[in-house]
Amino acid sequence: MAAQSPLVLFFKDIDKDDIPSVGGKGANLGEMTQASFPVPYGFAVTVAAYDAFLEKNQISKKIQEILASTDINKSEELESASRKVEKIITSSQIPEEVSREAIKAYKRLSGLLRNALVAVRSSATAEDLPGASFAGQQATFLNVKGEANLLVALRECWASLFTARAIFYREQNNISHSKVKISVIVQKMVQSEVSGVMFSIDPVSNDKDRIIIEAVWGLGEMIVQGSVVPDRYVVQKETFSILSKEISEQSIQLIRKDYKNIEAQVPDKYRDKPKLNDEDIVKLAKLADKLQKHYYFPQDIEWAKEGKNIYIVQTRPVTTIGKSGESKVTIDITDDQKIKIAEVPILTGVGASPGIGTGPVKILRSPKEINKVKTSDVLVAPMTSPDYVPAMKKASAIITDEGGMTSHAAIVSRELGIPCVVGTKEATKRLKDDTVVTVDGARGLIYLGGKVKVERKEVVEEEIRGKTATRLYINLAEKELANKMSKLNVEGIGLLRAEFMIANIGIHPKEAIKNKKQGEFIDKLANDLEIFCRAFYPRPVVYRATDFKTNEYRSLPGGANWEPVEPNPMLGFRGAFRYIASPDVFNLELTAIKKVRNKFKNLWLMIPFVRSPEELTHVRRLVAAEGLFAETTFKFWMMVEIPTNVILIEEFIKVGIDGVSIGSNDLTMLLTGTDRDNSEVASAFNERSPAVLWSLRRVIKRCNKYGVSSSICGQAPSEYEDLVKKLVKYGITSISVNPDRINKTRKIIMEAEKEVVAKG
Repeated sequence: MAAQSPLVLFFKDIDKDDIPSVGGKGANLGEMTQASFPVPYGFAVTVAAYDAFLEKNQISKKIQEILASTDINKSEELESASRKVEKIITSSQIPEEVSREAIKAYKRLSGLLRNALVAVRSSATAEDLPGASFAGQQATFLNVKGEANLLVALRECWASLFTARAIFYREQNNISHSKVKISVIVQKMVQSEVSGVMFSIDPVSNDKDRIIIEAVWGLGEMIVQGSVVPDRYVVQKETFSILSKEISEQSIQLIRKDYKNIEAQVPDKYRDKPKLNDEDIVKLAKLADKLQKHYYFPQDIEWAKEGKNIYIVQTRPVTTIGKSGESKVTIDITDDQKIKIAEVPILTGVGASPGIGTGPVKILRSPKEINKVKTSDVLVAPMTSPDYVPAMKKASAIITDEGGMTSHAAIVSRELGIPCVVGTKEATKRLKDDTVVTVDGARGLIYLGGKVKVERKEVVEEEIRGKTATRLYINLAEKELANKMSKLNVEGIGLLRAEFMIANIGIHPKEAIKNKKQGEFIDKLANDLEIFCRAFYPRPVVYRATDFKTNEYRSLPGGANWEPVEPNPMLGFRGAFRYIASPDVFNLELTAIKKVRNKFKNLWLMIPFVRSPEELTHVRRLVAAEGLFAETTFKFWMMVEIPTNVILIEEFIKVGIDGVSIGSNDLTMLLTGTDRDNSEVASAFNERSPAVLWSLRRVIKRCNKYGVSSSICGQAPSEYEDLVKKLVKYGITSISVNPDRINKTRKIIMEAEKEVVAKG
């Protein structure tokens, strides 16, 4: 025998100092039992039993040999090694003295019930410690019944010490495999009607005065898996006042049926009901507060409610709280080499460009500091501008204080394929240079930590080469990407934004005219336009004339001399009205267009933010004065982004346009009264609301009636597959999307067109 220590210990005989023999989870359960917390009755099969098992079967040396010859950075090798070790453990015999003591304890736990249902959980000796979290790395088995099944679960728990993820985690954190041992916890199974987690502080804001409780119907695994959105209750410490309740509708739950856990429908009458009443919320909050006081450290607690009884089934330190009060995070890698974050974010914002990026922070206060950013750094700034682009191209991720889905940072990040979170409000204040963070660009989450270096495998999508009746265009802004993007299977550029090119020129157009440098201004703009037209020739390039707002124009060198300060720039001096008020500035663009069209006839013009047919008539006269309509290859489009464009669409068509492109971003904001770039109300922004869909359908049908092209270039078709299908069925003639959505959108268009044809 390898040890004289007990092979089995009941919770009443365990305390917090017994981690070496029962692991972190077991020590906590014993400690809570001794302190009279409501813990389900149970026992621990100790580390001594595990050691006896290894010794009897001479397993340790076999494990060392397998792991010594494994390259953990190669996922196939790591998986293979894990399977070999797990097979050795699960197929080896449990020593008679271990099985005898485990079965004896199980019978004692079962009592008069005889074969009781139990939860069998792993408890590693390095688990649930302050400053480290191994949570979720080892196995848990619920609703185990009978002696034979208990012994099977026991071996499975031991084997789970060597999952691919656990092996990788220990290697990356320089933790010796031989020093991490495992105990197995056996507890009376709580058939929870409601379960969840709670934190004795707010884990996101680190607010020490708040207790956060999350609850779901059924077993708590659904919270851990993220399968359902839990109720969220916030309770104030000391007063135990319930500060807020967020009730989530839950349609499925995890329940026991015939000794198995199955997903079942939540009865209709309970789906939108609170999971907990006020009395239970306060009872749980008091337990959380008491646990923190007992451990002298903030706690992350799992709980379950059966009938009127509330049980604590696990507690561990909140590992995201450091000595400085700043969060720390544990990161591990799943088997497909994607980063998985195990803890809570330190910052949240708007997910503007999908993907995961990890690296040291570099905070830029102005474009003059872009040389601070090295390859794989995380660029953090109040907001970006075209001057930041050289640094953005090096970054592994981008975070900004301000902005929304249509900000410069968001647009460029999507074009470059870099994860991006915007609108965090305080990233430049909360983060520090060289702090390592991980950025989840899809969900808008920023986590502290990320020591793991991930070799990203570029996923090469199979290009959809077929053609469709509905033309597929691309949205672009950066000239550096023109040649690369021109090789994609697209019919042209449906939205070429002027703003980045104008900003790159580096001077306000009125300042250029004042300084008699309008010739340089025109040449620079024409040169940039030519890059796109040459790359995509003979496919059309739809250039949207400048749509800077006054606050954006003011940021250009010399802009403060010419731009008013407006209370609401979005509805102010912009678009067509600006061209009419300052025809000399608009003429710079028209002259540049004429210059490019002398070589490339594929350049078209689109007018943004047109408030009335009268404005469009006036702008059309300015364009006609430059002789652009003399060529049949020239097309004159209008953006549809104001409710009046929808209501009076036929009147706008009669003015004389060849096509429209629907700017779903501004149109949705103005139809629904919601600023998508305002984090306070952004969640109410809905590009698929009935009002927006009605407007899209109306515009497309009217354009088809008069033989006018209809397109859409806002963010919506890049995000929502169902919207793309609706647009095709409405009869839209083209759709313009972000570069990363080309293949997916082409495929969806093909499917939608087949459905239309099938229906006749």
